[in-house]
Amino acid sequence: MGGRTPKQFLRLGGETILTRTVRVFDAHPSIDEIVVVAPRDFCAKAGAMLRRCRKVTKVVPGGAERQGSVRRGLEALQEIPSVVLIQDAVRPFIPRRLIDAVIDGAIRFGAVVVGTPVRDTVKEATPRGRVLRTLPRKSLWAVQTPQGFRYELYARAHREAFRAHFLGTDDASLVERIGFPVRMVSGDEGNLKITTAGDLLLARFLLGVRTQRRAGKR
Repeated sequence: MGGRTPKQFLRLGGETILTRTVRVFDAHPSIDEIVVVAPRDFCAKAGAMLRRCRKVTKVVPGGAERQGSVRRGLEALQEIPSVVLIQDAVRPFIPRRLIDAVIDGAIRFGAVVVGTPVRDTVKEATPRGRVLRTLPRKSLWAVQTPQGFRYELYARAHREAFRAHFLGTDDASLVERIGFPVRMVSGDEGNLKITTAGDLLLARFLLGVRTQRRAGKR
C-alpha cells in the first residue's frame, strides 16, 4: 500500500496519517515532548509537516527494525521523562481517554499495554498449515498502542535486549524479558492501525462519519 511512500505519509482527510496521529499527542496536556522516528529519506518531509506541532522536538531516522527505531527515539529525547509512551504512527484515531489510561497505568504499575479481547477462535498451525491446537480465546488479547512505561525501566530493558541481541515482538516484550510484570489496559475498537488498503478505506469512512457527527452538533 502506497508503493514507495511509507504508510504514515498517505493522505487521510486532507493531511497525512502521521500528522493526524501526532496532533492527538501534541494536544494532550500531559504530553511534554514528542520525538518522531521516520524513514531516513522522509525525515525532512516529516519535519516540515509537523512544524506546527509545538511539542515535537526532533524527527530522527529509524533503524533496521522497529526496536532499533524506538531506541533511537529514546536517545533523542531532550529531557528524561518519568514515563514514556510508544505509539504507532499509523493509529490516528487514538482517543484521549486511552492516552490518559496508559499514562496513569505506567505511573502506577510501571509497564502497561493496550489491548482488546480476541473474539475470533485462534489456532496455532505449522508453516505448512497443519493445525496444532486451538488456543484458549478467553486469555488472548489483541495488542494496540500506545504502550507506556516508566522511563528508567524501559531504558534498562532496551539496554539489556541490545546486549543480548534480543529482538522482541513489541515494546512490552523487552520488559517482560527482564521479569517485570506488564499490565493490560482495555483498548478501543476504533483505535485502528492502518496497514492495508482496506484499512485506509475504513479509516476514510470513519473519518467521514466523525466529521458528519461534529457538523450535526453545531
